[in-house]
Amino acid sequence: MSRKLLDLWVGFFVVIGFAALLFLALRVGNLSSANFAETYQLTAKFDNIGGLKVRGPVKSAGVVVGRVSEIHFDPQSYEAVATLTIDSRYRFPKDTFVSILTAGLLGEQYIGLDAGGDEKMLKPGDVVVKTQSAVVLEKLISQFMFNKASEGSDK
Repeated sequence: MSRKLLDLWVGFFVVIGFAALLFLALRVGNLSSANFAETYQLTAKFDNIGGLKVRGPVKSAGVVVGRVSEIHFDPQSYEAVATLTIDSRYRFPKDTFVSILTAGLLGEQYIGLDAGGDEKMLKPGDVVVKTQSAVVLEKLISQFMFNKASEGSDK
């Protein structure tokens, strides 16, 4: 094998390696899921969003149906407001329940949609009324510790 052919093969594998690293970086950052299908937006208010992040998945029955497009704080109601971008193929009833859930014990947080039974569907721009905030592990641990401490002081 000549030196030029060997250099060509090495260069080819280096380019493939860079392409693979770029692909992995986009997958980890949830950037490769650029969806050019039609979407609509819903808004949900929460007392606490925990570790929910922009571009986090929105799932229904375990299937990704959208992404979190924006999170901001409402100074009038003192609540976190999440804007959800939902694929237009999926429609949900007006009484859909929106929860912030965690994948596994310490996994990423995502929004779960539990469809209700209403015949009327949510329209683009609607505010989902039924929400459940994130369960914050630190609060649960502190409540448990406080309860155990108060049980010990009663004796």
